[in-house]
Amino acid sequence: MSRSMTELAPLPDRGVIAIAGADRVMFLQGLVSNDVTAAVPGRAVFAALLTPQGRWLADFFILATAEHLLLDVARAAIPALIQKLSRYRLRQAVTLRDASEDYAVYAAWNGAPATLPADAIAAPDPRHPEAGWRILSMPPLAVTASAETWDAHRLRLGLPEGARDLEVEKTLLLEARYDELNAISWTKGCYMGQELTARTRYRGLVKRRLTPVLIEGPAPPAGGAIRAGETEIGIMRSNRGSYGLALLPRDLPPTPLFCGETRLVPRTDMLRA
Repeated sequence: MSRSMTELAPLPDRGVIAIAGADRVMFLQGLVSNDVTAAVPGRAVFAALLTPQGRWLADFFILATAEHLLLDVARAAIPALIQKLSRYRLRQAVTLRDASEDYAVYAAWNGAPATLPADAIAAPDPRHPEAGWRILSMPPLAVTASAETWDAHRLRLGLPEGARDLEVEKTLLLEARYDELNAISWTKGCYMGQELTARTRYRGLVKRRLTPVLIEGPAPPAGGAIRAGETEIGIMRSNRGSYGLALLPRDLPPTPLFCGETRLVPRTDMLRA
């Protein structure tokens, strides 16, 4: 892919939750899968909120200013996420609000973004070296790409996109390869769902995972059954063009995989052993 021009795309399906108050870092640190203290101006943290049983509820990028933690999150998830997080405030000095009217969310890749407004908040996407940058901006930015172009880029890199690729209250973080995407701290201590997340790692309990696939044929339906011969072995998740993500066994069968009439070729070179 050419690196001659930075791509900048709006992400209208993303919104922002602003967390303020003196206890904001301590509050979020006890709830999410990654180390919130690492979120500082210019550095974003990718993290997930889990059920007490260790199942995925939501994920977000945590960006920091001098006074706020800003969660770059799926816009549709914001009302429920604020309600859920608010249950854990107790006596802590923390406020939460939907700040999606204040900030628009953008992604930039193929190089660092050009000059941004002084009040824009930007940080490298921590999931993958080629993922680019996450940007929150109050004034509109001059974009050079579409949200669909970004979607194709993240699928080429094998990056999941929230509820399009994970199942609420069902998916384990290691099934979604969030350990490979720098979404889990193994050293920070307890958080909600930490016990099962650690157990799946140390006992090798994950038998299936989101796998990047090449698509040879018509676009397969999200949620479509994937078969090896006559045996159903997996589920198709999101896809665009020649790239997609599929929930497949860690031990892949030697026979070709199909979703309907479309052949899927696992990109095993992108996976850790």
